[in-house]
Amino acid sequence: MPTVRKSAIVPHSCATMFALVDRCEAYPEFLPWCSRVELLERTPEVTSARLHIDYHGLVTRIATRNVKRPFESMQLELVEGPFDSFGGSWSFAALGEAGCRAEFVLDYSVASSALAALLGPVFGHIASTLVERFVARADAEAGR
Repeated sequence: MPTVRKSAIVPHSCATMFALVDRCEAYPEFLPWCSRVELLERTPEVTSARLHIDYHGLVTRIATRNVKRPFESMQLELVEGPFDSFGGSWSFAALGEAGCRAEFVLDYSVASSALAALLGPVFGHIASTLVERFVARADAEAGR
């Protein structure tokens, strides 16, 4: 089962980074692989959405239910998608005036070996560059 673990120290607050990750409707604006988003549910405790992936000829979708602890973490649970298993999290730790540490962890396995050969490299790239994309977006929104 592949595991992705990425983190970055960013000059932004936990609240800023948390809100950016939670604002899934904006993903197509800065995630080149995300062609559109359907918001399924948003409450103070949960955000659920379906992300449409269109990247280098791979077209698929994944829906997750993200259980939120505001400004601290989100636990990602698979609702639908081409995975046997899928679980992950975002966490945000305050670093005083320096900003925060944002960390993304994802464990997943693809449903079939044929699909794994097709989806594995693309999804691995998407997952491994996710933190960089969010940091760049936070910097852009802050005018940096």
